[in-house]
Amino acid sequence: MSGLRVPDFQSLLHPIRSFPRLTTVPGALAILLPCIALAVLLSTTFRPHLKFIWHCFFRPLGQDNQKANLDKFYRGQAEVYDTTRSVLLRGRHTMLSLGAAHLHELRASSPNKRLVWIDIGGGTGYNIEIMDKHFPISSFDAVYLIDLCDSLLDVARRRFARKGWKNVHVLCQDASEFSLPEWSELGIDPKGSVSFVTMSYSLSMIPSYYTVLDRVEHVLSHQDGLLGVADFYTAGKQGSLHEKTIGGLSKECGWLSRWFWQIWFDFDHVHLGPARRSYLEYKFGTVKSYNGRNKFFLPFIVRIPYYIWLGRPRSCDITRFCHAFEVDGGNMIGNCSPSGAFKDVNKKQEAEADVVPPLDISDPVFEVPQPAASAMIPVKANVINITPPLSSFHYQVKKPWRLPYYEQPVHKEFRTFIYSFTWEDPFEDMKVLDLTSDDSMLVITSAGDNALHYAIAAGPKRIHCVDMNPCQGHLLELKLAAIQSLTHSDFYQMFGQGAHSSFRNLLDSRISPHISSSAYQFWRLHSDAFSSSFYMHGYSGLALRLAKIIFTLAGVTKDVEALCDCDTLEEQREIWHGRLRPVLLNPIVVAFLKSPVFCWNALGVPLNQRQMILEEGTFYDYVKNTLDPLADRYLFKTGSYFYLLALLGHYTPSSCPLYLTPSGFDALKKNDAEALDSFRLHTDSIVNVLRGLSKWSLTRTLVMDHLDWFSPGAVDVDQEIQELHRVTAPGGLVFWRSASKEPWYNKVFEKMGFKITPVAVRNGSEAIDMVNMYRSFWRAQRL
Repeated sequence: MSGLRVPDFQSLLHPIRSFPRLTTVPGALAILLPCIALAVLLSTTFRPHLKFIWHCFFRPLGQDNQKANLDKFYRGQAEVYDTTRSVLLRGRHTMLSLGAAHLHELRASSPNKRLVWIDIGGGTGYNIEIMDKHFPISSFDAVYLIDLCDSLLDVARRRFARKGWKNVHVLCQDASEFSLPEWSELGIDPKGSVSFVTMSYSLSMIPSYYTVLDRVEHVLSHQDGLLGVADFYTAGKQGSLHEKTIGGLSKECGWLSRWFWQIWFDFDHVHLGPARRSYLEYKFGTVKSYNGRNKFFLPFIVRIPYYIWLGRPRSCDITRFCHAFEVDGGNMIGNCSPSGAFKDVNKKQEAEADVVPPLDISDPVFEVPQPAASAMIPVKANVINITPPLSSFHYQVKKPWRLPYYEQPVHKEFRTFIYSFTWEDPFEDMKVLDLTSDDSMLVITSAGDNALHYAIAAGPKRIHCVDMNPCQGHLLELKLAAIQSLTHSDFYQMFGQGAHSSFRNLLDSRISPHISSSAYQFWRLHSDAFSSSFYMHGYSGLALRLAKIIFTLAGVTKDVEALCDCDTLEEQREIWHGRLRPVLLNPIVVAFLKSPVFCWNALGVPLNQRQMILEEGTFYDYVKNTLDPLADRYLFKTGSYFYLLALLGHYTPSSCPLYLTPSGFDALKKNDAEALDSFRLHTDSIVNVLRGLSKWSLTRTLVMDHLDWFSPGAVDVDQEIQELHRVTAPGGLVFWRSASKEPWYNKVFEKMGFKITPVAVRNGSEAIDMVNMYRSFWRAQRL
């Protein structure tokens, strides 16, 4: 033992202490945290992501054939594929939900037809399992998963075995030459034998995509077949009219984004160039299209472009759906109603005889716009060579209320809707319209509330709704589609209460088959409008938000609620004059309301109309004469729903527009929403739409306060009133409201051949209707 040296523990600790301050808490953390981080990375939770990173970003792929490349790429990550792709591969759930909704509607016309679905490049079978939530797998006669990667298909086989699905078949085949066993076993002709095809992040990985899409087009049912695609993409500026009508919002990618993502994905043999999507949209008619950005990692920096697309064969249903022809210059666009085209042999004979049949507004014929406009006019049917239309408007699954429009520079000025509700009194309108089911009318779209009121109260055979702002058309489209597809409870939550927690789900699974691709894209991007209060959105929402702020600052929020809950006019007058009037008629508030910026951006009052208000008095007097008479005449709780909405930010069941009441909703919805068949939505100026209508085709027109927007002596007013005279039948009526007691353009109506009479003129002490926003209400009869 004497030869052994006893260690000096103090000397052993010396090397450790030689590191600066490692024995302190920060020093210990410097060692401990990396160890913890390493342990976490090696844990079970993060192991799938590490595998994903290794196989996708570091392991070389090689240059073998497609099957060898896929097997090499996925073999080490097949078991963790679904876990790691849930965030990366956006849009799959939406594509399947949209597909299921449209498939339900298409199948309604042929419920006994064999239903077959092919999921091309479906890999692990994740899509098929998810689809079961939207469209039961048991409802399909057969489901085929086609992929070229054995390691992924092994996962799918185990998944389907656990589910016990006997009608789901896994095929390891090249997508460009796939063949279904049933074609030979059951003796089925492949052409048109498949009802539904999906490609989820596989089109960008298939080298021979032309062949695949050609084969899909061959086997997909030309009557009611549906193709769904979700994938990454890149795209530059939309050059052709075709791209503009299909691509829609947010399709263009910046040059840096295009360059980076194409190169990045090309390392893994995933091709994001525009050719694949372009051929897809050329080969098939677009039903729905949505362009998004995947923000799964560093959302303000990493934004991978992806798209969701739904389409149909271009030859689908030519006897039932709209058909048209297009010239890329944008000056020839055809349109017909679902019941108008190829209706009988006589139409064909008239076309062959070079005869244009007389326009019957209850049975629209082929229409095209004039070269300088996008309004609709009759055209010889023999001009049309049944060329497949390129516009997504023509391939809607259900009733196409919206007439095709193509984005012009003026449309881009409207970022959203101006009016979330219509600021006109339809009850007063109905007293003077003398409207019947034989009438054809033209109205300004606005939020569509009044047009729906006229449809309920009188059911005219045609209601042309016109608005240059495409977003107003999107709003009315949404209302029409929601009436068609939802219950009153869901509908009232959306537009009565102004909020619906499941709006996104309703949009995809119920509403989408009934609206155009353009409207779907808009509401998909603005789905948050129904997350809290819909009526606080749009330009008009600025006014409602300002009112809420003013009430809060003035401490009268409880008084506002009490005003809207009064049972008598006496109570209402007392609260108005004692508590709220001093707040709203405060000089500071009135000065803010008077400002040109707020007049336009919040109240929708343009400069010319604002000038008309000031020429006949002060802005303070105008506001006072608008609001004071209302509290004395109309009970907000059960009558003047316009101001109840402005005060509360939502309607109530006892004070709301007619279309939101159970009886009004039922009247619109009955007989498969037959009352909605009268609607035609135009996205253009009034004068252009009038130019496209035939002589004497209208009996009633309401242009709201639209003519106030023009400056005195404007040539556009002369042109519009001249067209109104041409299209209005003898004895037909035109109505308008104005901020002036006697607007300057009344004389133009008289000069053009109308007899002018006032319906009501505001004298300052009495309200002329439940809105009382205008100084006068006018009627013109065509002589």
